[in-house]
Amino acid sequence: MQHKYTWFGIAAIMLWACSVGLTRSVTELLSPIGGSAMIYSVSALFLWLVIGLPRLGSQSWRYLLVGGVLFAAYEICISLAVGFSHSRHQAMEMAVVNYLWPALTVLLTVVVQGKRTSLLLFVGVLLAFSGVVWCLFNGESWSLSVLSMHVASNPLTYALAFCGAIIWALYCTLTQRWSNGENGITLFFIMTAITLWVQYGLSDEPALKFSLSSVGYLICSGLVMAGGYGLWNLAILRGNMMLLATLSYFTPVFATLFSSVILGILLSWSFWQGVAMVSLGSLICWWVTRDKPQTVVTEQKAA
Repeated sequence: MQHKYTWFGIAAIMLWACSVGLTRSVTELLSPIGGSAMIYSVSALFLWLVIGLPRLGSQSWRYLLVGGVLFAAYEICISLAVGFSHSRHQAMEMAVVNYLWPALTVLLTVVVQGKRTSLLLFVGVLLAFSGVVWCLFNGESWSLSVLSMHVASNPLTYALAFCGAIIWALYCTLTQRWSNGENGITLFFIMTAITLWVQYGLSDEPALKFSLSSVGYLICSGLVMAGGYGLWNLAILRGNMMLLATLSYFTPVFATLFSSVILGILLSWSFWQGVAMVSLGSLICWWVTRDKPQTVVTEQKAA
């Protein structure tokens, strides 16, 4: 029986790995804000059908309010970072920056609890950040001026992706302590969709024009997000969380592979090296603190 739920968790990780490529495809066909709003609306609908709405009376209002705000803020940051990227390759860079969150989550958990840890934790964090920088240079000579010019080409997207990584680390650290085993993910998706629709209404983006292609990508994106969360919720009940937690730290590799196929782009060897460094750094952080229950992902996602 455990094997079945473990496979559910593996499927969830694989589904989440497709999210960046699908999100970029939808936002290209619709618009960055409007397309993101549609994605989370469809995802919220699927989650409502699969998981249902949370029982508000049995949940902590602190968890619902703070967790909901952090969740919505993160999802908006990463979806708009991908949507506002100047190119598909830059969208892949946003995904790599986003995947700093596993290392940051472990680091924040240790800091919040005030516990002593191994020097290897900081080595892992440094390795993860170095992997991001390695991806940004993409084989070019290392220099602060080159890095500054790279980020300055589209500072909004890099800021959104980095803030998203910090916000998700906060979300994982806080909600694990406050959720009491409950899950408000459907409500959080609804909050995210509503916030994005408000942003869309206040923006100067044109009216959404749907096509067969955009509707197809939109449905796939909604199914990927909703299916990922639905399967993950089942997996954490009876699956092998040690195995799933380990696999989740390789999500940057899976996401880069699947998204590059979906977007039809060829990534350089140096980019793959940077992705591997991010995954290895995150895995080191988890390995150092693996005996602490809070470092095993339960409600957090793998993407």
